[in-house]
Amino acid sequence: MDEENQAALEELGAHIAAQLGSVLLRRGLAKDELFIETGGEHLLRVMKFLRDDANCLFKSLMDVCGVDFPEQEKRFEVNYNLLSHKHNQRIRVKVCTDEDTPVPSVAGLYPSAGWFERECWDMYGVFFSDHVDLRRMLTDYGFEGHPLRKDFPLTGYVEVRYDDEQRRVVYEPVKLTQSFRSFDFLSPWEGMTRQLPGDEKAEASKD
Repeated sequence: MDEENQAALEELGAHIAAQLGSVLLRRGLAKDELFIETGGEHLLRVMKFLRDDANCLFKSLMDVCGVDFPEQEKRFEVNYNLLSHKHNQRIRVKVCTDEDTPVPSVAGLYPSAGWFERECWDMYGVFFSDHVDLRRMLTDYGFEGHPLRKDFPLTGYVEVRYDDEQRRVVYEPVKLTQSFRSFDFLSPWEGMTRQLPGDEKAEASKD
């Protein structure tokens, strides 16, 4: 990032901090992008300010995504990525929560959040209060668990298939044969014990 852009982001961060005060838990620059963190109880106030303030005008919500840190008390970090077309700037808003504490839905401020929040609920199990239609979106209705949690088993819990004899869709526990459970973590080059086709040319060139 050049000095001019960095100065502009630092100035914007100072402006936001001055207006919101103790509502912000922290702010800074990461990956050439301004970020701020707030508590869930202040999220709607912060998002409304970022959308409407003349120095911000972050009118577009580009994404809502989750991050899982199982070792932390508040294991989930919900990130809101905002874009200001007017000022050609971006900002990331972070909110941390646990498995039981809901995060207020921002769909009333940013309609696109409805789909993003459904995806975050489906993948991580983060509950968004006041969401009008918080259903699974990428997994099946009967799916158990949330696939992007770090403690979710790699093989899942159940698999879905169509049974020709029963003429219906059935759910069965996931079963993998032993050959699929054995992994060789050596790289192809370190673990190779035999000569590959073409290797003889390399040996010949040394002579």
